[in-house]
Amino acid sequence: MSLAALLVQLKPLLAAPQENLAAITELLRRHRDLAEYEVARFWVSRFLGPQLEKELRSPDPRVRRRGAEAVRYICTRKTAGHLLRPLIKEADTSVAVRARASMRVLKLDDVALPDSRYPAPKRGRGQLGGWNVTGWCFGLYPHMHRWWRRRGKPEEPTKKTLLEKHKLPKLTSESELRAWLGIQRKKDLLRLLRPGCGTGAPYVEFTIPKASGGSRTISAPRLPLKKLQRRILDEILAKLPVHAASHGFVRGRSVVSNAKPHLGAALVLKMDLRDFFPTIHFRRVVGLFQGIGYAADVAQILAGLCTHRGKLADGYVLWPGVLPQGAPTSPAIANLLCRRLDARLSGLAKQAGGVYTRYADDLTFSFSAVPDKGIGRFAWWVDQICQQEGFVENSAKRRVLQRHNQQRITGIVVNSALHIPRSARHTFRALLHNVRLDGLAAHARGRKDFRAYLLGFASYVRMVQPTLGRALLSDVRAVLKADRSAQKS
Repeated sequence: MSLAALLVQLKPLLAAPQENLAAITELLRRHRDLAEYEVARFWVSRFLGPQLEKELRSPDPRVRRRGAEAVRYICTRKTAGHLLRPLIKEADTSVAVRARASMRVLKLDDVALPDSRYPAPKRGRGQLGGWNVTGWCFGLYPHMHRWWRRRGKPEEPTKKTLLEKHKLPKLTSESELRAWLGIQRKKDLLRLLRPGCGTGAPYVEFTIPKASGGSRTISAPRLPLKKLQRRILDEILAKLPVHAASHGFVRGRSVVSNAKPHLGAALVLKMDLRDFFPTIHFRRVVGLFQGIGYAADVAQILAGLCTHRGKLADGYVLWPGVLPQGAPTSPAIANLLCRRLDARLSGLAKQAGGVYTRYADDLTFSFSAVPDKGIGRFAWWVDQICQQEGFVENSAKRRVLQRHNQQRITGIVVNSALHIPRSARHTFRALLHNVRLDGLAAHARGRKDFRAYLLGFASYVRMVQPTLGRALLSDVRAVLKADRSAQKS
C-alpha cells in the first residue's frame, strides 16, 4: 500500500478518533514497514495526541492498556517517552508490561537519568531495569532489589529492625494480628477487605470540588474500618520518623513550618505530584510494612486494611488497591514512603544552594540566587528523581516565582514576612462587617456551620500572623456574641 492509500483509509476514521482508536492502531501496525510510515504517524498524532493522553489517564486499566499499545504506532518517539514513562510503574502490571514493551520497541529508557550505583546493562540500554534498577524494583520486587545491590558482595550484618528500634507491636502471625485488632473471625477480616463502595463495602465514596476546578473523589472508611486504621496509625505509623523536609500531616508541623524556610527567597520553584495517593499502591505499602520488620502475611493484611480496591460501573474490580483519599492512615503511609524521595530532593537542593520542603504532594524549592545551571535544568533533575521514585510531576502546575512576584507557598505569602494574602484578609473583614450589620444568617450562604468558619479563619490568621490574628479573633467573638444577643431579644 502507498502512503496516499493509507491516508485515504485513515481520514474517515480520524473523524471519530475515540471510537476508531483500535482500527487506526491496527492500520498503522500493519503498514509500519512502509517507507513513508513516519509521515503517516506524524499526521495521525496531530489528531490523536490529546485523545491518547486522556486514555492513559482513564481509571479503567483496560483503556490504559489499549492506549499503551497504541502509543508505539501513533506517537513520535519524544511524545511516546513522555506518555509511557509514568506507565511503567503502574499499579496494574498488565498496563506496565504493555508500556514497557512499547518502550523496548521504541528503544526508550524508563528515565533519562541513570542510577550510577548500578552497572550499565551489558546488552545496551532499554533492557528491563536498565539504568534504573531502583525504579522498576521499588514496591514490586523488594528482595530482587537487595539481591541486585549485593551481587558479589559479602552479606551485610543484620541490623536492628524498626520494629525493635521503636518498640512497635510484635505481630508474628495472622491470628496475633486479628487478636490485636479485636477481630475474632477471619470472615470479619475479609469483610473489611471488600472492594468498591456499595452496600456492605467498608468504604463510602463522594466527590468534593477542587480549588483549581474539577472534582476530587474521596473514599472514606466506614466506622468499623476507620477504628482499625486509627489504631494502626497511632500504634505503628505515628511512631516512625518522617523526613525533616516533610510538613504535611505531621504532628508539630504545619503550612507555617512548610513556608518558613523559604522566607525572603530570591527565587521559588513550586512543583506538584500527579495523583499522589493513587500512585501509592498495595505492593508499595506491603513493602513498607515488611521494611518495618513484619512478616509477609502480616504485612499483606495491614496493607489491605490501609488500601482500597475500587470497582467500576460494569463491576470490574481494580487491582491492586491504592491509598484512599479519606483514610486516616493514608497521609502517614505516604510520608513514610517518600523518605527516600525527600532525602534525594533535599540533597539536590542543598547542592544547588537551595532549600526543599514538601507538604503532601506540593514540592517547594527556594534559592537565594538562580542555580548555576539554570532553574530549567534543576527542574529536570527533580522530575527525573520523582520518576525514579515512582511519582509523576504534574507539569501544568509548575510555577517559578521571583522576588517581584507574590511568592505564595501553601497559601502563605513569604516575600518579606509570613502573612495571609491581602485579598483574603480584606474579603474576610468585609464579610465580618456585613455580618455585624445584617446578622449571621444573612451571610451563611449554605455553609453548614458559619460560626465555626468565622472562628476557624481567624484562628488560622492567628497561627500565621499572631498579633493581627488575635485582634481579628477578638472581633469575630464580639460579632458572634452580639448576634446571639440579638437573636435572644
